[in-house]
Amino acid sequence: MTGTMIALDVMGGDDAPSAPLKGALNACSALGAMRIAPERILLVGDQPRIEELLEEHGGNPGFELLHATQVIEMGDSPAQALRAKPDNSISRCVGAIKAGHAGAVVSMGNTGAMVGAATLGLGTLAGVRRPGIAVTLELTGKPVTIIDMGANISPKPEHLFIYGAMGAEYMKSCLGVRKPRVGLLNVGEEKGKGTDVLKEAYELFEQSPLDFAGNVEGSDIFRNRADVVVADGFTGNVVLKLLEQFASFIMGAILMELQKHGAAWSAEALRNLKRSIDYSSYGGALLLGVNGVVVIGHGRSDETAVANAIALACRAIDARVNEHIERGLAGAAHPPATTS
Repeated sequence: MTGTMIALDVMGGDDAPSAPLKGALNACSALGAMRIAPERILLVGDQPRIEELLEEHGGNPGFELLHATQVIEMGDSPAQALRAKPDNSISRCVGAIKAGHAGAVVSMGNTGAMVGAATLGLGTLAGVRRPGIAVTLELTGKPVTIIDMGANISPKPEHLFIYGAMGAEYMKSCLGVRKPRVGLLNVGEEKGKGTDVLKEAYELFEQSPLDFAGNVEGSDIFRNRADVVVADGFTGNVVLKLLEQFASFIMGAILMELQKHGAAWSAEALRNLKRSIDYSSYGGALLLGVNGVVVIGHGRSDETAVANAIALACRAIDARVNEHIERGLAGAAHPPATTS
């Protein structure tokens, strides 16, 4: 069980430790759809507080606990906090993977600290210099993975290429997409558009064995033009936050108009629409490229989002996603590794 355990940062997130703990209980509930064995989850954080909350919810169903005396807050500087708070829950989760006690970490806490701790503590996979945050959505009824969503805001062309190759392997190994199409997010479809970095990245993709769909625009995310959309971390993060907030806005506007005109509406249809655009339904983002499975969740995640993030971590471990990525990179004819 050790290599398949999920280390859950119970202290991470706006509603911690309550939401992460409830999410773990939901993921293991015999009445739920996931039914993950509680022995597969390692709760990391303030152990006395965790034990107290577990008692309030009927006792410990079989979780293992790991005590951490410190917490990296959302507003903390990641680098400074990792140095000043060595016994923080994020680092303890990463340490559990490094020691071979767990295979994955799930955290709804400080994203910068999670990326930094995982990159430094676990190292990167062969052929990867900079990990990327990948989010998978189902905007068109089919999954689309967008990478990077904030780990690397100033990538080099070869970093973008590696993101595309990793995203393609993830889509194949975890989501069953036989030949993922990889698109490069740009300001226009034509070759030669965009910055020098994007132009050079285009050339790398074009010369590779990947199924390269060329440049894609923001609107193409909704048109099923690519299964993997590659972006720099700055642009990707803006796209994700815009999608999340616009989804909330449009749902509210639809309901308001339906009520205003007295139109009949289907609660089930709206639930299905909400599920396709709500961050809680995808749970979290995978930090692809590090030597371990790392799932980063939204700070405002509720128990549903946490449960889905745990399920995502389980799927990635069980599918051996990192082994597929390493094999895929070895055969992708990627450019020589750089020193940064």
